[in-house]
Amino acid sequence: MRTQLWVGTYHGTHNRDRVVVTTTRDDEQDLPYRLECTCGFSQRYADPVRLDRTAWRHTHPALWDRWKKKIPGLRRTDRPAADDSATAA
Repeated sequence: MRTQLWVGTYHGTHNRDRVVVTTTRDDEQDLPYRLECTCGFSQRYADPVRLDRTAWRHTHPALWDRWKKKIPGLRRTDRPAADDSATAA
């Protein structure tokens, strides 16, 4: 008996790499909705609406999603440390 059903496919990009997200439903699982991406990302959900939104955002990241990934690399690490000896005198 086959319980896994195809729900949808989403095509998009990650950092200029083409990716495909496949969503399925398996009624024998506690969280029946699953998404798998060709980049290796995989998650399960109980709600098909959340599955759809996550799959869409994963393949079509918004400007804010792209900035969140860039922010850690933009932080400056060469800032001079505060000199506590000058305030102690």
